[in-house]
Amino acid sequence: MSNSLNVKGIKSVLFVCMGNICRSPSAEAVFRHKMQAQGLVLKVDSAGTLGAHVKEKPDHRAQKAGVARGYSFDGIKARKVTVQDFTDFDLILAMDHDNIEELKKVAPADMQHKILLMLDFAASYEEQQVPDPYYGGAKGFDYVLDLVEAASDGLLDKIKI
Repeated sequence: MSNSLNVKGIKSVLFVCMGNICRSPSAEAVFRHKMQAQGLVLKVDSAGTLGAHVKEKPDHRAQKAGVARGYSFDGIKARKVTVQDFTDFDLILAMDHDNIEELKKVAPADMQHKILLMLDFAASYEEQQVPDPYYGGAKGFDYVLDLVEAASDGLLDKIKI
């Protein structure tokens, strides 16, 4: 994790993966839960770089793994990232490097600084990218939760400084 990441004063966070049905809705659910447990109020959402799953609920396997840990996916539906998101959100956290590249194609030049990797905030992990669990088994969804829990804790710690 880079110590130069200044997120003090952040009021809104958008989590982004490719389809917005596995990783980013899991990150949204985890972060929202942890944020609320700490009494913080931030605007939180998730989106995908592709629009293939627009208006779909999160993958049933992501929901099953998350609900088992106490997270709620209520109200989360897939949507595609828009140019407006770069105005509406202070921080845009991508799950992997491909998502970063896709986001940079959409982001206005003066807003690209808002794009970071989710795992930039997960000090307890060496990984830089949250792997896509879509084509794997249940363990992949649990591992995604492990990673986004660590990153959410790290981000919340930095926001509260």
